[in-house]
Amino acid sequence: MMALTAEARPGVKITRINSLFEETLRLNASDLHLASAMPPMVRVKGQIRPLKDHAPYTSAEIETLMDQVLTDRYREVLQKRRSVDFAVSIDKVGRFRVAAYYQRGSLSVVFRLLASGIPTFASLGLPESLARLPYIRDGLVLVTGVTGSGKSTTLATVIHEINANLAQNIITIEDPIEYLHYNNKSIINQRELFSDVPSFSEALRDALRADPDVILVGEMRDLDTMRTAIMAAETGHLVFSTLHSRDCVSTINRLVGAFPAGEQSQIRQQLASTLRAVISQRLLPTVSNTGRLPGVEIMFSTPGISNLIRQGKDDMIYSAIETGCNEGMMTLEQSLVKLVKDGKITTETAIAAAKNTNLMKRRLSAGGEEEAECLPPPKKQWFNR
Repeated sequence: MMALTAEARPGVKITRINSLFEETLRLNASDLHLASAMPPMVRVKGQIRPLKDHAPYTSAEIETLMDQVLTDRYREVLQKRRSVDFAVSIDKVGRFRVAAYYQRGSLSVVFRLLASGIPTFASLGLPESLARLPYIRDGLVLVTGVTGSGKSTTLATVIHEINANLAQNIITIEDPIEYLHYNNKSIINQRELFSDVPSFSEALRDALRADPDVILVGEMRDLDTMRTAIMAAETGHLVFSTLHSRDCVSTINRLVGAFPAGEQSQIRQQLASTLRAVISQRLLPTVSNTGRLPGVEIMFSTPGISNLIRQGKDDMIYSAIETGCNEGMMTLEQSLVKLVKDGKITTETAIAAAKNTNLMKRRLSAGGEEEAECLPPPKKQWFNR
């Protein structure tokens, strides 16, 4: 392999995709972006910057780089749909999630470096109350947030814990498969969109015939998938999935709003009985600017919150989360205050990330004193009702 320093001379382009991956790893970057008429761009500590001393690529050169990782099947999908998502493993480098798409007739690609191995809740900086997720008996659990907020990593950790500690039949449906799991105490089958299955909804219906205990649906993208996932949760399965929504209340609103008006009352009844938890997260730069930590909002569907969902009193759910810290819940603002008090993020970062900046400023100026100390989680397992 040619040395990177030789390939990255001013005016010279890296022509081997593996060399670009190695450079991404060397810079401790989370993402590599390729776009026409631009040099390779990398995201380091949350900021995008160009690869130093590298000339811009043409669209044809990006297509040549992609030919080094595309299989025939993914090339076919890219040409037909004009976009494709998949994952690729590179020896001695790591595993990357790939999102390739055409814009203004030119190919653009984003490679995200996936963590080696599957992290623990503690290493991710997630609250201890989330450690109960693998032990929920049935129902629907949603992890939400914007793209790149760590949803897939959180769910991979949950599935890993189930696999390591419980004897279950686990089926995952992913686009693409990001983290590789291997049979442990559980049986685990991972199915990838376009490679193994044509769609989330069809794969979910197939999964229900395969005697599953736990089903992971990578994303609830359409009404059919949402409907089938809720039905699976109703029939005694534990279903995990993700949504692109900013907080717990908007997640419920988005789910209900996705259905026709005539069905929304019934969907509220179903969610009230099946929804077990919503975790909304976003990644924030640390004080040292050496990495990112999650700010989280956690809602467990207690009997009180279930009643609010059933009655459509969504405006009261935030208050129920805020006062439910003894049940392991927290609002995003409570999470941000704790991160500031612990010296993990700056005040400026917390204010910028908050949904209500004025509330955030008041709580930070009060030193977080109004935040009540939480008791240990209750012994009564209402979440396994």
